[in-house]
Amino acid sequence: MGGIDKGLASYRHKPLISYALRILKPQVDTLLINANRNIDSYQAFGYPVITDSLDNFCGPLAGMLSAMQAVDTDYILTAPCDSPNISSQLRQRLMESLILEQADIAVAYDGDRLQPVFSLISCSLKGDLQAYLAEGGRKIDLWFERYKLAIVDFSDQQDSFVNLNYLEDLSSKNSAIKAPVPLIGFAAFSGTGKTTLLQQLLPILKAKGLKIAVIKHAHHNFDIDIPGKDSYEIRQAGAQQILVSSSRLMALMETQPIGMTAPSLADLIPRLDCAKLNLIIVEGFKHEVIPKIELYRPSLDKPLLYPDDSNIIAIASDEKLKIPAEIEQLDLNDIDSIVSYIEHFINNWTA
Repeated sequence: MGGIDKGLASYRHKPLISYALRILKPQVDTLLINANRNIDSYQAFGYPVITDSLDNFCGPLAGMLSAMQAVDTDYILTAPCDSPNISSQLRQRLMESLILEQADIAVAYDGDRLQPVFSLISCSLKGDLQAYLAEGGRKIDLWFERYKLAIVDFSDQQDSFVNLNYLEDLSSKNSAIKAPVPLIGFAAFSGTGKTTLLQQLLPILKAKGLKIAVIKHAHHNFDIDIPGKDSYEIRQAGAQQILVSSSRLMALMETQPIGMTAPSLADLIPRLDCAKLNLIIVEGFKHEVIPKIELYRPSLDKPLLYPDDSNIIAIASDEKLKIPAEIEQLDLNDIDSIVSYIEHFINNWTA
């Protein structure tokens, strides 16, 4: 990583560690961060920060020991800061196997090898771990071999163990959609009011001089043309592309071959004249890797999306929520505050 603090490195517009915090928060009673530099920066996430109780940076086991010494729980659940896709079932699966097998440690297995930093460890092993480190031991797997080990199969979730070790990993073309201008999505279950919110936001953003494009995902059977109109009849006759233009409006319609996969967001962005835009808003495309604002109404009795979508950077709700500190909470009924957040997002955008 070129000497930078990996946990604080920016990935998809957020510190890398924020993904681990978001996923682990609902899985544990108490969340701790083990760090040995930039302590103030880590404390800003709102969780206790513990440093290694041993000198000379003795590796992950030193962090595990420090955690055991800092808590009064029976177990610690551990995960690294450089894995943005940690399983939301990590604790559940590890605990179930540990209890079933009456083991001392449960460790994740990705289908090819053990992932020892993804573990559930009994704090009763604290004294032995301290002695092992004092003797010069550093290897996690060798220490694990001293105890009854529950090996937990996560081969169905191999992506949850992807870790980022190099600077180029942070900007991999496969990690996020690239756009020449700020790009933000709105994500929500149907009926939450995405379109209504956009109808309120767009006039205000326009009045501020911002030029906005909206990309909206639609049902595969949608049609913007009307049977009987010349353009419709010409398209039905066999024209693959039709460009309809007037002094007020221009529309390009292109017929997709039957069975063709729907265009991805990356396919659609180049079709916009981005040189004339300040912001692209995306409605739908929920599986695309872009920063998103989630809209959430508890009254609809639907689950939050953010625990399973690491790209959500803010949640706008009509009720106060208990969510991780690194996710901005917005008032769904306060349009001006959402506009301010979008302006801040634009001003801090890095392509």
